[in-house]
Amino acid sequence: MALHAVRQREDVRVTALLTTVTEGYERISMHGVRRELLQRQAESIGLPLHEVRIPPQCVNPIYEARMEEALRVHYDAGVRRVAFGDIFLEDLRTYREKNLARIGMTALFPIWKRDTRELIRSFHQQRFRAIAVCIDSKVLDSGFAGRELDESFFHDLPPQADPCGENGEFHSFVFDAPIFQFPIRVRTGDVVNRDGFVFCDLMPQMEEATK
Repeated sequence: MALHAVRQREDVRVTALLTTVTEGYERISMHGVRRELLQRQAESIGLPLHEVRIPPQCVNPIYEARMEEALRVHYDAGVRRVAFGDIFLEDLRTYREKNLARIGMTALFPIWKRDTRELIRSFHQQRFRAIAVCIDSKVLDSGFAGRELDESFFHDLPPQADPCGENGEFHSFVFDAPIFQFPIRVRTGDVVNRDGFVFCDLMPQMEEATK
């Protein structure tokens, strides 16, 4: 939704997507989504994808060094701004702005301070569709892992959980959206608990061959 919002601005031209991938696991860091699905997302959105590879249990100095290395590539190509999907975590915003300032870049927060309940209403109205792929079991029941973020999902969320998972209650994978040229076909696989986080493995679902 942050990408969708920033694309509405006349003073911004989005040149690429950037995310971290954990070495060895070949999955998006924290979300646990397979690289193949990440690449399909980028293809459907129609933007180049820059994967920043980081080690498992990555410590901040390594994360920051690899992010800086990646961002300098874009800086050298003329990019001066980086957009994030953060909504209300002030400390995270400050952290991002500080790291970008070191290399002469600034941050954009297209959905900053949006009411998260209103944001979810907009999510549904604009026909975004997503699946919860990572759940913090200290906050949510493991049964939320693998569920689509439909109206029943948000109805079942406990009162203390943010509707957008902004406090880390859940992470999701968007498989269809108005910014996509085609939906990403997926099916749910194994559900596992690792260090208090419940992951639902998503796998690409191939089109059935016609006879």
